[in-house]
Amino acid sequence: MRELADDQPAARALWQRHLDEGVPYEVNHRSVPQGGPHIWLQAAVKAAGVTPEIIHLPDDPAQRLPADVIAKIEVAYLTRDIRFSNLYESYGDTVKAATNLKWANFVSTGIDQHPFLPALHERKVRLTTSAGSNGEPVGHTAVCGLLMLARNFPRWIAAQREHKWDPARGDAVPRDLRGQTVIVVGLGTIGATVAKMCQALEMKVIGLRRSPKRDGDPVDEMHTLDKLPALLPKCDWLVLACPYTKETHQLVNAKTLALMPKHSYLVNVARGGCADEKALITALQTKQIAGAYLDVFEKEPLPADSPLWDIPNVIVSPHNASASSGNDIRAAKIFTENIKLYAAGQRMENEQS
Repeated sequence: MRELADDQPAARALWQRHLDEGVPYEVNHRSVPQGGPHIWLQAAVKAAGVTPEIIHLPDDPAQRLPADVIAKIEVAYLTRDIRFSNLYESYGDTVKAATNLKWANFVSTGIDQHPFLPALHERKVRLTTSAGSNGEPVGHTAVCGLLMLARNFPRWIAAQREHKWDPARGDAVPRDLRGQTVIVVGLGTIGATVAKMCQALEMKVIGLRRSPKRDGDPVDEMHTLDKLPALLPKCDWLVLACPYTKETHQLVNAKTLALMPKHSYLVNVARGGCADEKALITALQTKQIAGAYLDVFEKEPLPADSPLWDIPNVIVSPHNASASSGNDIRAAKIFTENIKLYAAGQRMENEQS
């Protein structure tokens, strides 16, 4: 198999691979030094018994691959380093122009944010995600945000910036976390991780999802999403760990926020569209709820003039809750199995319907 370009640390690549019968595959990645996506994807493809032909996108984001090269692309892989580089637009243009594209794989869990997605839907390109590869880190980060709010870290951090010794006294003393009720919306890898950790903290865990409770679910109660309004008045924490769908669009809104106790908190590691941001800002400013940890927003990056930056008891992170060193190898393992399923003509793991 001919390698079309040498590997370069600054390059984004399309991997075209062939099975023994000559079916072409292609994976997109930008190589990074010391064991990033490039290393793990190479290992994944090798483990699946496929020999890659590597096609690099030009380093110059204004340049595009020749049409005859694009025409050969059958499988594309969008990795994390490409998603957040200046070659992302080039990747989008390439997959839109790749008329032979049959399968597009994404290193992320959610894919609704990509502007080229409608073109792939229209051509019925098979789409897979790496759901589950970063679920534990997101869950860990969500619980970290919960604990910081529960133990009043924003107060201490603000005092530290002012070199002020400000121990909690009186009404500022945090409530015991044991026995508090957390509602976790979505019981995939992220939500299940949150639920397990909250149970370890001896909190009462209520799960919400479409399907009934299964044996082994780390929850004390399981309900369907339509029961949320009835459950909110007794919650201390509302954690959003669900996919962004029509059903979850602005799940948190003025009405639901009004049902939450004034001492309750919101944690959103799902999607910004799951919460009505304007209503949330009002609820936080008026102390309708006590605070929030937010990793996702309606508009990203979060505008510099957003009030969320400055509201006390609000922790903001830049849609980065998933960041963890082991994500790429976990995603590569999922991709390895999917290569085999794709070659066999079977439905793949995390394939979107």
